[in-house]
Amino acid sequence: MRVVVQRSKEASVTVDGKVTGSIEQGFVLLVGITHGDTKEDADFIAKKIAKMRIFEDENGKMNLSIKEYGGAILSISQFTLYADTKKGNRPSFTDAARPEEAHLLWEYFNSTLFALGLHVETGIFGAMMDVKLTNSGPTTIIIDSKTR
Repeated sequence: MRVVVQRSKEASVTVDGKVTGSIEQGFVLLVGITHGDTKEDADFIAKKIAKMRIFEDENGKMNLSIKEYGGAILSISQFTLYADTKKGNRPSFTDAARPEEAHLLWEYFNSTLFALGLHVETGIFGAMMDVKLTNSGPTTIIIDSKTR
């Protein structure tokens, strides 16, 4: 499981002209799931995100977690995080999990974040989505459960 964490000042996702999720401040999560990912991978990353201290404290140091800062999560499923670009100019997505598997694990991941006390908004799994965000910092961090 691979998640791109973007610290944002505001973000939203729109599907077919309708906003399906929006946050004022917090994290935009681009969530990729590959073959063999499990609930344990989702638990590991969810806990890491909940505890990650990348919001600035009163001294300007990255020292606050999302909960301490009062932020929310915008979670977006993104199979393209497992693009293979080794051959040719058109990426292969065979490393991404099958949609029916990925959807279940993405939902589990989001419910785990919620169970950890975080407010979670989402896009729509498998939909063509327009994501709008103001990246704060910019701060972007990649977490991969296979490199823990």
